[in-house]
Amino acid sequence: MTSTEKKTFQKPSDAELRERLTPAQYQVTQQEGTERAFSGEYWDHEQSGLYVDVVSGEPLFSSRDKYDAGCGWPSFTRPLPRSEIVENTDHKIGYARTEVRSAQADSHLGHVFPDGPQDQGGLRYCINSASLRFVPRERLEAEGYGEFAEYVD
Repeated sequence: MTSTEKKTFQKPSDAELRERLTPAQYQVTQQEGTERAFSGEYWDHEQSGLYVDVVSGEPLFSSRDKYDAGCGWPSFTRPLPRSEIVENTDHKIGYARTEVRSAQADSHLGHVFPDGPQDQGGLRYCINSASLRFVPRERLEAEGYGEFAEYVD
């Protein structure tokens, strides 16, 4: 998402989102759902590129920071340096967790936990595949994400 797009993004209506998103994408991003472990498109995805919010296109994570945490969801050590991820406390399952949302679209993405690789900051951003769209490295420029190429292997 370029600087101009960021300023002009308006979240689509609920009806538009229901029409545009798959049922799983809608349930995860708009109803704070969680896909089953090992069922999402990106849990074992290894291609080089960016992961963006499926609703707004906000750039969120790089393949460079993705790792196999063994949990069945895409896991990242950190968001992109210029991403605007919002973190909230979530008590939905009986104890406090840190929920991760996109800033522009307010999409529920997943949660962040303090059990990531210690040598990379110790965090594990555990993200639902259904909240993401992948942009391959070779498509970054064409899709308006060329400014993020430096963050992708």
